[in-house]
Order: sequence, then C-alpha cells, then structure tokens
Amino acid sequence: MLYSIFIVVAIKIYRYSEESEKKPYVQTYNLNLKECGPMILDALIHIKNTQDPTLTFRRSCREGICGSCAMNISGSNTLACIKKTTDAIDGGSIAIYPLPHMHVVRDLVPDLTHFYQQHKSVKPWLEPSPDAPRYNGKEENRHKLDGLYECILCACCSTSCPSYWWSEGGDGGYLGPAVLLQAFRWISDSRDSIQRERLANISSDNLKIYKCHTILNCTRVCPKGLNPALAIAKMKLMLAH
Repeated sequence: MLYSIFIVVAIKIYRYSEESEKKPYVQTYNLNLKECGPMILDALIHIKNTQDPTLTFRRSCREGICGSCAMNISGSNTLACIKKTTDAIDGGSIAIYPLPHMHVVRDLVPDLTHFYQQHKSVKPWLEPSPDAPRYNGKEENRHKLDGLYECILCACCSTSCPSYWWSEGGDGGYLGPAVLLQAFRWISDSRDSIQRERLANISSDNLKIYKCHTILNCTRVCPKGLNPALAIAKMKLMLAH
C-alpha cells in the first residue's frame, strides 16, 4: 500500500569528509522505490550506482550478520540491510545519518577505533584452565550463552546510550553496552578460568560499568533483539556479592 502512496521518496543523507574543509551538510536524493530493493541498504546502493558515486557507507553481508551497515535511520540506530525503506518513511522522506556521537570519517562511516580498543580490553576470547575438558557438555551451561554470543558488534546500542556519549573514553571510560555484553558472554562461559579477573577488570574503575543508568536505549535499538541492559545488571549483581 505504501508503495502506491510514496512512489518517489526524498532520501536525506548526511554528507561529510574529514579530508575536506566543507562543513557537514544534508543532501537530498529523490528515489523511486520501485527501482530498487526493499531495504534501506538497497536504496543507498542504488543512489551510489545511479546518482552519486561519491556517497560513502559501509556494507558487507546484507543479511544482518556483519553489522557493517549500522547507521541512524529516521532517528533510530539500526542496520540498513534489515530496515525496510517503507518502514523508515517519515512525512514522505527518510533521514539517514551516521551512528550518533562518533567521529565521522566520511558520510555514513564513523571511526570505530576506540570502540574496538574497548572491546579488546575485556579479553574477548576463551581462557580455559590447562586441565579443563575441551567441551563442557552440560546443556544448562550452553544455554547461559544464549542472548550473548549473537552480538555482532554493530555498535547500535553503545551509540544510542547517553552515558556512552558523555564518557571521556580512555582506560577509565564507560565501556558501553556492546562491550559489556561481550564481557558478560565470556564471564558466563563455564569453560573460562578467569571469571574473577574479568569481573575485577570491568570494576577497576567505577565508570567502566557503573556509568550505566539502565535507561534501556541499548535494548530498544538492538537489531538482534538482545538485552545488553540485563547483562549489565547481572554483572552488577555479581560484583555486589
């Protein structure tokens, strides 16, 4: 039904290049929705191929797996490859911006260097004890990882969090919901031998975890339907005991 109403839609896209002295601006492209696929990523690729080859954005899998095409669409962080164009229309147009409160390299591409450094800081790998069995076959242990291992590090949750926006970063900065969810994934793994060390690491500075005020922005926007806020609350409970 929406296709019959909105045949041509104004796609308003944030444009900027750190290599240029030009200030950021919003460029409008008129797009016939019947000329491209149903998703926002399809629209962006069509615009790049037919209207403006300089338009820059990240994309890879097109299946909601890699997290590369995370951006702010019509006011909410999500993945462009799984967001339907018709669901993003607001008043006959669609506004597309890079993930908020991040340094922008070009157009819809944010600099995620610090985000990945924070991820590395929680040791996102298994540290089994030397005598640990290769696989702990208890079904209840495996289920503890459900809702945690599915995180694709798209940064939608962290960049929707005001506490993360206001964090000064650095070693003592707030780690943000994505990285804390990743930390809890390894803390919850029954095969891991350094749970105490992991908990000590995220509590070594109160800002790392306690900067979370549980406003649930992270949970609302997660394109995988995960609950980072719950993971953070569980770690706070573990630290309290």
